[in-house]
Amino acid sequence: MALNGFRKYVASPVDGWGANPDSECCSWAGVTCDNSTATQRRVIGLDLHGRGLAGEICESLADLDQLSTLNLSHNNIHGYLPDKLFQMQNLEVLDLSGNEFVGSCPLHIHLPRIRILDVSDNNFVGSLTSTICDRSHSIESLNFAKNRFHGEVPGNFGNCTSLQRLFLNGNSLSGSLPERLFQLKHLRELQFQDNGFSGPLHKRIGNLSNVVKIDLSNNLFSGVLPDVFGGLRKLEHFAAKSNNFYGQLPPSLMSSPSLSTLNLYNNTLDGRISINCSSMARLTSLNLRSNLFQGALPENLSTCHRLNVLSLANNRLSGAIPSSFQNLQALTLLSLPRTKISDLSSALHILQRCRNLSVLVLTASFRDEEMLGHADLLFPNLKVFAIGSSQLKGSILVWLRGCENLRLLDLSWNQLSGSIPGWIGDFRFLFYLDLRKNSFTGDIPKSLSELPSCINSSRSFPPAGSPSNVPLLLQKDGRFLTYNQFWNFPSTLDLSYNKLNGPIWPSFGNLKGLQVFFLENNQLSGNIPNSLSGMQSLEKVNLSHNGLTGEIPSSFQKLTFLSAFDVSYNKLSGAVPLGGQFSTFPDSSFEGNIGLRISRPSSRSCQSQAKPPSDELPNDEASTDGTPYSQMAFGIGAAVGFIWTVSLCFLSGWVLDKGQRRR
Repeated sequence: MALNGFRKYVASPVDGWGANPDSECCSWAGVTCDNSTATQRRVIGLDLHGRGLAGEICESLADLDQLSTLNLSHNNIHGYLPDKLFQMQNLEVLDLSGNEFVGSCPLHIHLPRIRILDVSDNNFVGSLTSTICDRSHSIESLNFAKNRFHGEVPGNFGNCTSLQRLFLNGNSLSGSLPERLFQLKHLRELQFQDNGFSGPLHKRIGNLSNVVKIDLSNNLFSGVLPDVFGGLRKLEHFAAKSNNFYGQLPPSLMSSPSLSTLNLYNNTLDGRISINCSSMARLTSLNLRSNLFQGALPENLSTCHRLNVLSLANNRLSGAIPSSFQNLQALTLLSLPRTKISDLSSALHILQRCRNLSVLVLTASFRDEEMLGHADLLFPNLKVFAIGSSQLKGSILVWLRGCENLRLLDLSWNQLSGSIPGWIGDFRFLFYLDLRKNSFTGDIPKSLSELPSCINSSRSFPPAGSPSNVPLLLQKDGRFLTYNQFWNFPSTLDLSYNKLNGPIWPSFGNLKGLQVFFLENNQLSGNIPNSLSGMQSLEKVNLSHNGLTGEIPSSFQKLTFLSAFDVSYNKLSGAVPLGGQFSTFPDSSFEGNIGLRISRPSSRSCQSQAKPPSDELPNDEASTDGTPYSQMAFGIGAAVGFIWTVSLCFLSGWVLDKGQRRR
């Protein structure tokens, strides 16, 4: 009867339930009964996770008084939870995660045998219940993550003396952490990230002798990190990124023998990076990015033999990369953007000995140095190389030709010159090439229209051996942006803002997987090839500020994913296509082409909108949009008159209204 009551409230049918009226409910999918030989067996387990169920929960489930496990996770069940569900005397596991439940936690919870309670990833609101631990001392795991709970953490959680895992991440909780939490000797995992917790981190956190993982990221914690990590002898993962911690790194943290990953990104920690790698034999990932560390890179980092990921970006570090770094044989990712580190030639000769290095990000470092050829360098496993925004001089590095596994190459915002080598088109896996804002000359290499990873619209990522959550810092549109997974980048070919000439090769139409195609602000000539309509994945195209002639191919109307298109300031003629995505593009995408016509009713001709290219200054007799100053004067005068009139009317009404209020 209890199961049938539940079935009636669930909007979607449960497979196999009620199909045969004579069947015993113990044979239904997801139902577990005891092994009693009595005529009437008892239901002790109900597991219907991930079955796409919708609807609500009725109180009849509480009539299953012998139920020990209830798992309804990862469905679409909504509504409020019945209070009786939290009064079941034999329930040990209650998992309602990944649904759409609403409301607040019951004020009174009496689950004396509960071991695991998981209500994460729902829409619960209000304060956390303070009674869950009052009558149940056997609870091992509490998961309230990814809801909308607010307020402070109840001190009563300290009564859960058997608690091993506490997940409160992804809510709107605030205040400081109650001291009683640090009395939980069995606690192994503490996840409090993505809340609004504040205040200093209490020294008694050092009492959690069995804790393995602590995550306090994305909160408002402040003060100095307490030097109490010597008592956390099992701690493997500590993350406190994006808080307000300041001061120097505590010695007990930087000599923890059990620590595997340390993430203190985006705080205001300062001083020199002092690390005891002889003690930290298990360290695999160190992220100290975006702090105020200064001085030289620590030479003894090379004795952290298991170090796999090292991110020290956006600090005040200076000097050269120590020669001892060549001993980091496990290193796969090195991120050093926005530092004052120098001597690029020496750095590359040292780092090539890190044979497993696959991601090297040096953006906005090594400023104003010379990009030397160094044909003798060898980086066989390099997948990502980014050194944009450094104002480097010279030409493209010859040694890159040997990087057969290269996926992403960013040399943008430098002062590189010469021609773009044709061998770049030989990279089998390259899908992201950014050479914008340099001084490259000559034709676009035809081989770039044959990049295999851009011809195929389906890419399988992440590639084998790629570090997860890669912290890449790249410059886009004049801003530094952070990306965590390079394999999710859009397939891109950006050669804009150079001095390239010649045609746009028709064979670029073969790049069916390319999503971003930027060639603006060059000296390209000839027609826009009709074959470019074969680039079926294109989302953004910019060919503006060149010398292109002819018409915009009408076949471009077939590019259904196109969201941005700009051919302004060329020498195009004919009519702008009206179909496909073209109706969504602003007139500014076509202006500056004297012979180009826009047939939309509300549009002016492209000639009347013509502006000079961005690298030219307006003359003394015309405004920057080509409008005569006499017309501008009339328009400005009319606008000022209108504003003055409206202001007088508003002021008169305000005075009258104020006078009426006084009367």
